[in-house]
Amino acid sequence: MALYNFKKIMVVPSSKDFIDITLSKTQRKTPTVIHKHYQINRIRHFYMRKVKYTQQNYHDRLTQILTDFPKLDDVHPFYADLMNVLYDKDHYKLALGQINIAKNLVDNVAKDYVRLMKYGDSLYRCKQLKRAALGRMCTIIKRQKQSLEYLEQVRQHLSRLPTIDPNTRTLLLCGYPNVGKSSFINKVTRADVEVQPYAFTTKSLFVGHMDYKYLRWQNIFRELEAEGFPVLETSTLTEEGVIKVKTEACDRLLSHRVDTKMKGNKVNDILNRLHLAIPSKRDEKERPPFIPEGALARKKRMEIDAPKRKLERDLEMEMGDDYVLDLQKYWDLMNASEKYDRLPEIWEGHNIADYIDPLIMKKLEELEKEEELKEAAGEYDSESESEDEEMAEIRQLAQQIREKKKLKILESKEKDKQGPRLPRTAKKVQRKTLEKEMSGLGIDMADKDEAHYALQARRSRSLSKKRKREESEPRASLTRSRSNSRAPRDVSGLRDTKMVKKAKLIMKKSQTKMNRMGKKGEADRHVFDLKPKHLLAGKRKSGKTDRR
Repeated sequence: MALYNFKKIMVVPSSKDFIDITLSKTQRKTPTVIHKHYQINRIRHFYMRKVKYTQQNYHDRLTQILTDFPKLDDVHPFYADLMNVLYDKDHYKLALGQINIAKNLVDNVAKDYVRLMKYGDSLYRCKQLKRAALGRMCTIIKRQKQSLEYLEQVRQHLSRLPTIDPNTRTLLLCGYPNVGKSSFINKVTRADVEVQPYAFTTKSLFVGHMDYKYLRWQNIFRELEAEGFPVLETSTLTEEGVIKVKTEACDRLLSHRVDTKMKGNKVNDILNRLHLAIPSKRDEKERPPFIPEGALARKKRMEIDAPKRKLERDLEMEMGDDYVLDLQKYWDLMNASEKYDRLPEIWEGHNIADYIDPLIMKKLEELEKEEELKEAAGEYDSESESEDEEMAEIRQLAQQIREKKKLKILESKEKDKQGPRLPRTAKKVQRKTLEKEMSGLGIDMADKDEAHYALQARRSRSLSKKRKREESEPRASLTRSRSNSRAPRDVSGLRDTKMVKKAKLIMKKSQTKMNRMGKKGEADRHVFDLKPKHLLAGKRKSGKTDRR
């Protein structure tokens, strides 16, 4: 059986706090704004939701209280007796019963008023039914004031009780006041009980734990009826006889527990499951035990301390960086020489070796011989010389371009970095300078210059004509997609500018009512007037203005 943890019981609020918490939560979590022009179905649903939400809150909290508090019939008899002594089990059961009745009454009230609200024919009638339902629920909770206060006191006391395991080995320490019970339990256990030279120092229950024969024991103070126990003398001051008393008590409890278990029905059930099989001889033939040869060999190796097989980890530690993992040596093949054969390479489910020409090496040798013969005959000499001359010219031009580029970069670096920099298109280069530089790089500029400047002249003439034509055309000609005889859509049907302005004004005013209707809706946030007129209007004199 698990240990009971009474510290997790929920705090039981007073009746007033219970009502305040539930009603405030209902006000926050349910809608609070309703208008008289709503349909009656919507009004009924609005107030029914409030009643159901309040009932659900009461139901959940009362159910939590009933669930958290232990039932005397379900807990261990030790805890049942302890709670009977401390709290009076009749009073305890009566308080929990009152809470259960209150929960059922709240559910019935909500059910009845929701049924009545379905037939509400007006906003006033539904609102009054809601108020009556919440009022009756709150009255039921108010009547549970004494039960809630009693259960809160029980909860506080239960949370202060020490954790006791009622199923472990337990020794009860009892006796007259001021005879050394607290001192003895401090000596034999790990408890820390207050000790004073006057009587009635210990006023509550204390639990200590100790170990004996590798078993856990717990001592508690309680009345004990025992017969036949020997009288042993002990002193907690000199610690004389303390261990003897502890040993005697633990041994007697262990023997008592064993005797109790042997007398119970559980032992018989266990003995019936056990069966000791003793084989009997069926004939005169000797049948010695058979031990497999592998087991005998393993046992012999263990006795002789034969050297162990080196593992890959050992080889790695010995060889260091020269170690290479080789798993093929452990392959179990019929022919050991095939361990290191090359494996077939598979690509997309096909063996690559199937697509290799078996005569490819012979063909490669023939090609190499043919190339040697061509080279010996001087077939490649003339071409290589012509190619070398062309490549030399190209390399020379490339070197000039690189040098020119480096000079341009150095010139740009020498200029003022903070000064203004113009885009590349804005730089003006003289025609003769450009022709000279390009000719020096090996480019013929004779024909290209004439074609280039002729194209530039044609472009400049076309641009000037276009600008003159645009300046001469009127502004209305910009709308080329529409013919000049057709008027715009917003002006069509109107005779002059005055009539156009009047039509636009009428159109604007016709939208004000529609826009006003869309300003505020049911789901919009409503900010109340923080400066009411009756507080600010009229003559103001010295003194407060919050009252008139």
